Amino acid sequence: MRRIRLGVNIDHVATLRQARRGREPEPVAAAALAELGGADQITVHLREDRRHIQDRDLELLRRTVATGIDLEMAAVPEMVRVARRVRPELATLVPEKRQEITTEGGLDVAGQVRAVAKVAASLRRAGIRVSLFVDPVPSQVLASRAAGADAVEFNTGRYAEARNRAAAQAELEKLRSASSLAAEQGLAVYAGHGLNYHNILQVRAIPELEEVNIGHSIVSRALVVGLERAVRDMVELLARPV
Repeated sequence: MRRIRLGVNIDHVATLRQARRGREPEPVAAAALAELGGADQITVHLREDRRHIQDRDLELLRRTVATGIDLEMAAVPEMVRVARRVRPELATLVPEKRQEITTEGGLDVAGQVRAVAKVAASLRRAGIRVSLFVDPVPSQVLASRAAGADAVEFNTGRYAEARNRAAAQAELEKLRSASSLAAEQGLAVYAGHGLNYHNILQVRAIPELEEVNIGHSIVSRALVVGLERAVRDMVELLARPV
């Protein structure tokens, strides 16, 4: 039976800590609980403005995470240096604007193939697999292949934010089509952004999907049931027969 891997994003644990610039809650402890709940990897976004995850978090996670780390990062020299030093199992290149609350769209790989390829090559030389966070459109899939990525993580934001069933279905069809094309191009297929315990059900049925990354919904549920249980609940949803 096909099993979809779950990456648990713990950025929002760090967001709560940074609200008071204090010591708690501790993202490293959250990562350990997520792994106990069945997470297949820990996902963190080290932003240039350090609004949530800090460098010390990443260093400690590298020493303590037993599964693997997916480092979301801007395709800039500073972050490439950090990644090459820490060596996460996976680096996901994402667009980044300081004024945004959360990532607002996919990386425009098609508009900067050479620049992205240079970053991807540098990361791969350090033994780091490279994923690109892109919108589910053919041009971005083909550009991702040309840039030398190992995987694409499709932005599910528009699907998650759809206001009615018809709109959601239209976005789901885009995800399905882009996933098929990505697999044909030899790219691993991941998905993330806005996914929760309800809208994940249709996304997990995409045949080519190998991995999802979820943060906000899991951390929100954890406030009620605890983090280990919240992760376990999502793992169980992903494991249900399609």
